[in-house]
Parts: sequence; C-alpha cells; structure tokens
Amino acid sequence: MPSARPRILYVTDLAYQARGRRYCDEDIFLTSRLREDFDLALCHPRDAAALLDAFDAVVVRNSGPVLGHRDAYDAFRERAAECGARVYNQLTGRADMAGKQYLLDLTAAGHPVIPTVDRPEDLHRLPAADQYVVKPKLGADSIGLRIVSADRVREAVSAEAGDVLVQPRVDFAYEVSFYFVDHDFQYALYAPHPDRRWQLEPYEATAEDLEFARRFIEWNGIDHGVQRVDACRAPGGELLLVELEDLNPYLSLDALDEPGRDAFVTALRSALRRLLAA
Repeated sequence: MPSARPRILYVTDLAYQARGRRYCDEDIFLTSRLREDFDLALCHPRDAAALLDAFDAVVVRNSGPVLGHRDAYDAFRERAAECGARVYNQLTGRADMAGKQYLLDLTAAGHPVIPTVDRPEDLHRLPAADQYVVKPKLGADSIGLRIVSADRVREAVSAEAGDVLVQPRVDFAYEVSFYFVDHDFQYALYAPHPDRRWQLEPYEATAEDLEFARRFIEWNGIDHGVQRVDACRAPGGELLLVELEDLNPYLSLDALDEPGRDAFVTALRSALRRLLAA
C-alpha cells in the first residue's frame, strides 16, 4: 500500500537536446510542483528498471526517443509487468508507444488521419501530391524523416518496404495540439506559422475540435496517462491526425500562462493519486 507520502520515480533525460524545445526546463518545473505532494526522485531511462521496485509509482516524462535506449526501455517494460508496477503513462498505449503502425490502422479504418501506406503497391491509395513524406515506422522526433518528390517516392518506399511510412505532403494552414490528462481535456496550443512548429500559442478549441481529438483518446484506451493529439488543418478546413503521442509527450507548458500551468499541475496530481489508489 502507498505510504502517506507516496514515492514517485520520475523518469527523464535532462540532458536530451530537442530541436526547438527544452525538455529539462519542463521537467524541472513539474518535479518542483509534484514534490509538494509526493516523495520524488529523478532517474535516467537507463536506470528505471533497476530502481522501480523502491517506488509506489513510476512517471515517464521527457525521456527522449526510445530509439536512443531501446534495450533499457524493453527491460523497463518487462520488469514493470513482472512486478505489477503502477506506470504513468500506462504501458498499454496503441499509438506512438507501439511505433507508427497505428497510422496505417487508422487509415484503413477510415479515421480522419493523414493518409498513410507502407508498401509501394499501395501508393495508389494516397491522394496525388507533388511531394511525399517518408518516415521510419519506429521513428520519433522527426528522426529519419525526409521529403521526396512524386517521381522518387516509389523508389524510396521500395528500398525500405515495411520499415517506412509514406504520406502525401499536406499544404496545411496550421498544426494544433490537444492535451489530455487521463481522459480529461486540459488545453490546446497551435503553431500559426507552419514553418515554426514549436512557436506555439493558446488555441480556443471548438466543440467540433474536441470531438475530433477525443475520438483518438477513446480509441487508444489508456486510463492513466498524459496524451497529446497532434493535428493539422487541411486545405478543406477539416482536421487530420498527424500523431497521437502516448509515451512521453512534450507539454509546451511554457506556452501557457501561470493559471494554465497551475491547472495542469492540479490535474496531474489528481491523476497520480487515482493511479496510486487503483
């Protein structure tokens, strides 16, 4: 049973360098606030499997792409399953937590997602475009992503069939992200300038926007976790899913005002208490 002051192991890589973002600042802020309610220790993702037994719950936050420590991440998941550890985010995610296959699954099921295929023989299923985005199925943080012309896309996919995803390059108006704690919407941010992805501003989500975002939260089925639904506003005005981040989504808390950050911390504290009581 958890103690009066539950012990939280907070997994983060404070040294990870992300383009356009300072992961370490976000985790320094969050841990400073969570310490008001929990006994908390930080550790690198490579140390998590060895340490988790000593804590009541584990919070996985800005730990960097799993590609950089795949062996340690697999060992952590195995150890957490063996000992029944409470992990936040819950390790049953079907989206980025498990790779990019979900983009193919959602496309096949007719969900509003940027159309995605992974085989040269399926390229005809994509809308015609002058350029295409090719990215690794196990990629993260835009690692390995490249733009290829229409006359080169078949060659690019054939060379790595089954290992990469292909999407038409969408001429979108802007990208917008919706942030959830468990199943509760918290805030939305958008990048009004498509060429500056991480210069975010508050976004007033409509009921239709939230209906769009919630369908993916419900599809993923995570009860305990922070998720970020990334979408783009397509030329026809509709939203299309770009990514469902369910492993360690960067939260861009620096784009919120102080009341907004306080509200998020309150929601996260409550979520962790629910996890500890589960």
